[in-house]
Amino acid sequence: MTEAPGILHLLAFAAEPGGGNPAGVVLDATALDDTDMLRIAADLGYPETAYVVARDGDRLRVRYFSPEAEVPFCGHATIATAVALAESVGPGEFVFETAAGDVEVSAREDDGRIAAGFTSVEPTVRDFDDAAPLLALLGLDGDDLDPRMPLAEAFAGNRHPVVAVRTIERFDGFGYDADALRVLMDARGWTGTVTVVHVAGELADGADVEARNLFPVGDITEDPATGSAAAALGAYLRDRLGMPAPFHVTVHQGRHIGRPSILEVDVPPAGGIRVSGTAVPLRG
Repeated sequence: MTEAPGILHLLAFAAEPGGGNPAGVVLDATALDDTDMLRIAADLGYPETAYVVARDGDRLRVRYFSPEAEVPFCGHATIATAVALAESVGPGEFVFETAAGDVEVSAREDDGRIAAGFTSVEPTVRDFDDAAPLLALLGLDGDDLDPRMPLAEAFAGNRHPVVAVRTIERFDGFGYDADALRVLMDARGWTGTVTVVHVAGELADGADVEARNLFPVGDITEDPATGSAAAALGAYLRDRLGMPAPFHVTVHQGRHIGRPSILEVDVPPAGGIRVSGTAVPLRG
C-alpha cells in the first residue's frame, strides 16, 4: 500500500470563520492508484478529495473521490485545488481535465488572499421523471413547491435534481431518511447532490438563493457548499426558466449544518457556468 503523500486540507466557499466545505487536495498524486485514492478520501472523511494525477504546463488531470467512490467532478474541491496550486506555483489560468470534461479554472490574488473560479462543462437541463418518490422522501407535496420553478434535473459536471420550496419555513424544516435517499440517488444516477432551494425575492439578476444540498455519503448527510450544484442551478435558471443572461446570483448554503458558505454564480448567454469563491486552510 502506498503511503499518503502530502495532503492539503482546505475549506472552500467559507462565508465566515467555521464555514465552508472541507476538501483534501493532493497536488502530486502520480504515485497513487485507485485504491490509494479511495482509502485516503475515506480516511479524511471530507465530502471530496481532489488528486492531481498528471500535469503538462497549465493543463492538469484531476480526479475526485468521495469517502465511498470516485465522482466525475467536484466544484468545491476544484476551488480548493486552484487555490493550493496558485499558492504553490503562482496565480494563473489552468485547465482541469476531469471525468466530466475539461474545466477552465482561474486563480488570482485578491486583497491578500487567493480567489478562484471555474467555468463548468457545457450544461444541460432535462425534465424530471417521476418526482413522487423524491418528494415523498423529503415530506413535501405540490403545495410546498415554488410554482415559478418547476422540478427539473440539471447537469454541469454532475446531475442534480432541483427542487424549489415556496416558503422558508418548509425549506428550513423538511427532513429525510439518509439511507433511503442514497438508494434513490444511486438508482437515478445522481452522482452529485439533491439540490433544494428557496428564493424569497424576484428571480432576476442579483438574486439571493438559499440552498440545501443533500449528500448522504458515509457520515455526511448535507453538503456545506456545492460548486457543481451551483453551476447546475445557474444552467437551470437560464435554460429552463429563461432568465435573461448574462446574470449573477449568489448562493447561500451550509447554515443548516453550521458551516455558512457563499458561492458566486455568473451565467453567460450560452455555454458553461462560472462559479467563484475562496479557500482557506482548515485549522484545528
